[in-house]
Amino acid sequence: MKHFLSTRWGIISVGVLIGILASLLQLWGNPANMGICVACFERDIAGALGLHRASVVQYMRPEIIGFVLGSFVAAYLFKEFRSRLGSAPIVRFVLGVFAMIGALIFLGCPWRALLRLAGGDWNAILGLVGLAVGIWIGTLFLRNGYNLGRSHKTHISAGWIMPLVMLGFLVIMLFNPQISGEGQSGILFYSVEGPGSMHAPLIISLAAGLFIGFLAQKSRFCTMGAIRDLILFKQTHLFGGLVALAVAAFLTNLVVGQFNPGFVGQPVAHNMHFWNFAGMGLAGLAFALAGGCPGRQLFLSGEGDGDASVFVIGMIVGAAVAHNFGLASSPAGVSGGGIYAVIIGFAVCLAIGFTMKEKTA
Repeated sequence: MKHFLSTRWGIISVGVLIGILASLLQLWGNPANMGICVACFERDIAGALGLHRASVVQYMRPEIIGFVLGSFVAAYLFKEFRSRLGSAPIVRFVLGVFAMIGALIFLGCPWRALLRLAGGDWNAILGLVGLAVGIWIGTLFLRNGYNLGRSHKTHISAGWIMPLVMLGFLVIMLFNPQISGEGQSGILFYSVEGPGSMHAPLIISLAAGLFIGFLAQKSRFCTMGAIRDLILFKQTHLFGGLVALAVAAFLTNLVVGQFNPGFVGQPVAHNMHFWNFAGMGLAGLAFALAGGCPGRQLFLSGEGDGDASVFVIGMIVGAAVAHNFGLASSPAGVSGGGIYAVIIGFAVCLAIGFTMKEKTA
């Protein structure tokens, strides 16, 4: 299995399993067309910790915890755990913040864009096009020397920090379980209505996260990397996994009756087409400049990558900023603040792309 997962068919198999599990998690209680959404789930974690007070999106999502811990276990098992740090941590943090803001303008990460499409939400088409355009802009910077610096080996304990943080989140959740009808239990906040109140049983969500984290660590599954490699090198090695995820989720949705096509009335979505495009365009650019999609950043943080951990923290803080300042979209559409945030986000990301170049002799 160690070698199979990194092959073309291994990546396709991982995509199939993620697609099936995501659709089943929706069936088992997660929000519609949101069986797995890294951005949305990190946003819910920010709410559970009280970093924002949007009461409908507060829940300590076990899937995110499982992604990091599953990757951590796989990295140790395959002898691939390497504690490392790079450069420009504040830049990676800022990229994480704007990646989250862009994702919350669209209302989903790249995985959810595929899952929304698989569930019949045609608004996701604009988001996926925007994602591809944002990544394409990022590849132009990569071709022209953009580089945040190489990573270097560091103390092994540094690589343990993010897995330990996630383990801590799990322990806190176990000691502060939700009380029926209550919005707060101990130190954690819980939604009693809205998407945050919709979740599969804890043990199922955690097991699914661990399983996906384990497989994705070895296969290097990454939506941003797949599109980047297709654009830069015309390689389809990773891209097959994305197609497999979408097809598997679509077929599973058909079987269990979760396919509802259309633009209007889709769950946790809006049909302001330009801003669906622009929001994911911003997110895609930030992912490309940071070196990975939000799922991949979680898997990397589980195998000891401190740069990825900084980006993950940036996304969680970005979720708090988006909701505390009214930047996140809702089913009613994009807010005025959200529009300004997208414009500012593009300006910041473009400035990073133009100025962060590897010096040549």
